[in-house]
Amino acid sequence: MTFLTAASLLTSRSAAYVTRPAFSVTRTMSAFSKSDVSLMAEKGQAEVVLVGCGAPNRGMGWYHGLQMVEKKCPHASLDYVVEPWFMGPGASGPGGDDFQKCQAEWESVYGVKFATSLSELPPPKAPRLALISGRTADNPRLLSEAIANGSKCIYLEKPGAPTVAELQAMKEEAAAAGVEVLMGYNKNVCKYVSKTREYAATVPGSHVTFVSNNAYENTPASLGECFERNAEGMLKNMAIHELALLVSFYDVSVENIESVTADKEFSSMQTLAGPSGKEWTDFDKIKFTIKTKTGKEVSVQADRCGGTDSYATVTKDDKEIFRYYMPDDDDKKLVKELTAKYPTAMPYFFTQDPDYITVKERVAKHTVDGQPAEGIATIDIAVETLRVAEYLTPILREQLK
Repeated sequence: MTFLTAASLLTSRSAAYVTRPAFSVTRTMSAFSKSDVSLMAEKGQAEVVLVGCGAPNRGMGWYHGLQMVEKKCPHASLDYVVEPWFMGPGASGPGGDDFQKCQAEWESVYGVKFATSLSELPPPKAPRLALISGRTADNPRLLSEAIANGSKCIYLEKPGAPTVAELQAMKEEAAAAGVEVLMGYNKNVCKYVSKTREYAATVPGSHVTFVSNNAYENTPASLGECFERNAEGMLKNMAIHELALLVSFYDVSVENIESVTADKEFSSMQTLAGPSGKEWTDFDKIKFTIKTKTGKEVSVQADRCGGTDSYATVTKDDKEIFRYYMPDDDDKKLVKELTAKYPTAMPYFFTQDPDYITVKERVAKHTVDGQPAEGIATIDIAVETLRVAEYLTPILREQLK
């Protein structure tokens, strides 16, 4: 299905919108100036600036934007999109045409304004929430720009920064400016996580394993592209959500790890060439168990080619006694509907759709009223999670040699 078809489907989902005319002029410049101070966010809403939309059907930022223009997050008004790549050097490259069509629709149908830089935005007229969903390497600079341009709160996608040192510096910069930074660790609010933790708490001596899957093709070309695009590595990318769960709920920290043991039978590490020709070494799948000095034990399993479902298990005496999936049976109908509407989009968008909404809504509400954003990971959790990822990666690589 072409993006034009997908966009048409998108606009037909709400009776509040009529079928729009065909796309006309494509703009690759900011559609407004500093003097434009029109207010889109209504009373009780945060003025959201999406920083890093990415390519339609592939970028996490695009999916965040899609949920907001569809009014899935009542306290969030998507007023601005900042996209320097596809409105600049990437406009004529892969994904550029699809982005320009998306831009034209979001401008004409939803009134969203586009810019190439945060510095182009007018002063906020409502509590401003910057949702940063760009390249990890750009996040330190983008956070500084978001603070300088009036953000009250920042929603930062995982892992936050390439290194612990950079993320720690970002934390200190935001604290000095009085700006709160909350993280897009959506699995902290997932149903399958809470259900599994609740069940395990009723079974003394049980063991929990969190399982994360992606649906990349198990080919050198597909995995090589994945390794290059996610150059920070699996533990700082795909499995970082599970590490955040361990930090949040299982007392895991670098100082409290007693041991980590890789499951060599399951795990695999490869060196593959990416689209640029450069070689990258990473795990295509990994399973490991952490024991803490305070007596807790928990496992993580991640597979780039394992499918679309994530789940968690509880075992007792090496026998599985409980398993809960994401999506569960109640959510599978939604996944089917979204897959039919957007068949070329990344499948994991749909399995985690309700949780993305929950995190954005809680952060947006917090931006407006200052009440605690229940269950949302803070940048403190993110710093420790990244520390754990950096600590584990060389140990696990060594064990798999």
